[in-house]
Amino acid sequence: MQGTLKKMRSQLAGDVDYTLLVGEEALPLNDVIGQSLTLEHTGNIFCDACGRKTNKSYSQGHCFPCMKKLARCDMCIMKPETCHFAAGTCREPEWGEAQCMVPHYVYLSNTSGLKVGITRHTQLPTRWIDQGATQGLPIIRVRSRYISGLVEVALGAFINDKTNWRAMLKGNNDDLDLKAQAHCLLPKIEEKLAAIRAEFGDDAYEILDESIVAIDYPVKQFPVKVASHNFDKTPLVSGILLGIKGQYLIFDTGVINIRKFTGYEVRVSR
Repeated sequence: MQGTLKKMRSQLAGDVDYTLLVGEEALPLNDVIGQSLTLEHTGNIFCDACGRKTNKSYSQGHCFPCMKKLARCDMCIMKPETCHFAAGTCREPEWGEAQCMVPHYVYLSNTSGLKVGITRHTQLPTRWIDQGATQGLPIIRVRSRYISGLVEVALGAFINDKTNWRAMLKGNNDDLDLKAQAHCLLPKIEEKLAAIRAEFGDDAYEILDESIVAIDYPVKQFPVKVASHNFDKTPLVSGILLGIKGQYLIFDTGVINIRKFTGYEVRVSR
């Protein structure tokens, strides 16, 4: 197989079921675990948006011009509380309407520990899987990405909003009672929530009572020490595939973040 990499496709069905996307081809990966797998970077990188060849990848798979002009590459995607749509300065207003002015979830997850995060209403449980979470719980449904960012920042004063990817790849944490955590956290941000409702209306958010989602990953062996492969430094990544968690392939020779190398042209062999 040869083609450009995309984020691995995943499906929650028992252990998470993964598919490696290489150009127009797809390789089911779960059956490859325990076997040899080789990914060789050809040296070519293509923009995931416009398709042009680029010497360097920006914002997970974009050329420099696309990184500068596309709304999906703006800082507000990483920090939604900085959304500037209302100011009329969104790079792509129609894209913003479709992607950001829609319901979002604020959630708790168990990745490298307790974490708060946000995602569009269509992206659960995919978002949790991409982050390597073993548990997830949506706690608040909000009207827009901007509002979700405000709630996330409020909760981020008390718990982490980032995953320690090295710790996540060393194994699974003990289960957490995410419902109990939410019960303790929400009263701490009551004033922030009241301010949001006062500014954006009664339908700005809704407190949820959902069930905890448990996620199991197809991993035979976690690494004791996490060493990462990087196509920019070493074009050949090869070894025995020991497992998959998040968007990481875990080899006996190290780990590689497939999403990071979106747009990289590779040859895949077994």
